[in-house]
Amino acid sequence: MKRGGWLVALAGLSGALAVAAGAFGAHGASGKAVEWLRTGATYQLVHAAAALAALGLPRGRGAALLMLAGALVFSGTLYAMAFGAPRWFGAITPLGGVAMIGGWLLLALAAFRR
Repeated sequence: MKRGGWLVALAGLSGALAVAAGAFGAHGASGKAVEWLRTGATYQLVHAAAALAALGLPRGRGAALLMLAGALVFSGTLYAMAFGAPRWFGAITPLGGVAMIGGWLLLALAAFRR
C-alpha cells in the first residue's frame, strides 16, 4: 500500500460506517438513539471527507489522523450508547471532539506552512 494509503482506507471505512449509522438511525432506531446516531454519523462523515482533503496537503497526515481518531472516539461513544452502552460513555465523547478540533488546527497550520 502506498504511503498514506492506509489513511485513505480508514477514511473510506469511516465514511461507510457513518452512512450505515445514519441509515440505521433514520430507519431502525427510536428514542434518544436516533439523535445519537444522527449526530455521530454527521460528525464522522464530515471528518472522513476532511481527512481525505487533509491528505492532499504536505504535512496533512497528522491532521487526517487526528480527525479520524477523534471521529472514532466521538462517534463511537455515541453509537455505543445508542446500542445500549452505559450513559457514562458520554463523558468520553468530548475527548473525540478535542481531537477533531486539533485535526482542524493542524490542517490550518499545514495550509499556512505550504
